[in-house]
Amino acid sequence: MAGEMHGRRELSRRGFLLESGAALAACGIAATPGIATSAKHPGWLDHRQYGPFQIAATFPLAAYDRDFAELGHLEFELQRTLSVPPAKRPVDVYLLESAQAHRRYLQQVYPRVPYRRALYVQRGTEASVYAYQHKELSVDLRHECTHALLHSNLAMVPLWLDEGLAEYFEMPATQRAFGHPHLSRLRWDLRLGRIRKINSLEQARDLREMGPAEYRFAWAWTHFMLHGPAVAHRTLVAFLTDIRRGNPPGRLSERLNAEVPHLETRMAQHFKHWRR
Repeated sequence: MAGEMHGRRELSRRGFLLESGAALAACGIAATPGIATSAKHPGWLDHRQYGPFQIAATFPLAAYDRDFAELGHLEFELQRTLSVPPAKRPVDVYLLESAQAHRRYLQQVYPRVPYRRALYVQRGTEASVYAYQHKELSVDLRHECTHALLHSNLAMVPLWLDEGLAEYFEMPATQRAFGHPHLSRLRWDLRLGRIRKINSLEQARDLREMGPAEYRFAWAWTHFMLHGPAVAHRTLVAFLTDIRRGNPPGRLSERLNAEVPHLETRMAQHFKHWRR
């Protein structure tokens, strides 16, 4: 039950990724300077910068300094674990004081985009994250800012992998390996013989195709590649490097199956024996 509750909570705040001006136009949103200008109106009371993230908020940010300092380390973590270079440009982060203010603001700026608790938008070369003050703000920010950092250097990331990486890095650094809420529900899935192969996750082309189980297994495969066999980690890094260099990456599932015999069995065994 706890896993299902987490899954529903995750879907309730899932960021809506718009990768180009054309995608914005498809939603009825003009990719014009007016949107960026409206996001910098004098209502923003506090401004901070942590790493590549330029944060503007309608409330004082001092109480969040520790969380934001950790957010500033996120860029280094992606470099260290995935060989993703530093962001090419700053990422603008806009924080509202309440859910109501956040909803009103997004309706003004992106009136045709479905409301999300936390929202990442890529417009041309400009990356922005929108969220509001609540108890899971730091989780929301790490998730959406992971998307922003990945897409700063990568022309594309398969949807399932984009979400799997964001799910992994949304947790505080001390909880990423062992403390994610997905872990307990995933172990039940594996005990009951339920597993989602990567090639099935690769079929998803829209966030509406990603339910709680898809997010859970996207996270699980990411965890396996980061903490399982070294060859799986190397395969993930090589896949992302090819995307960054403009080389046709093919399917990650095919690469992993070629490098890791009995892939699904190895993944299940990984979690069976994963302990502190």
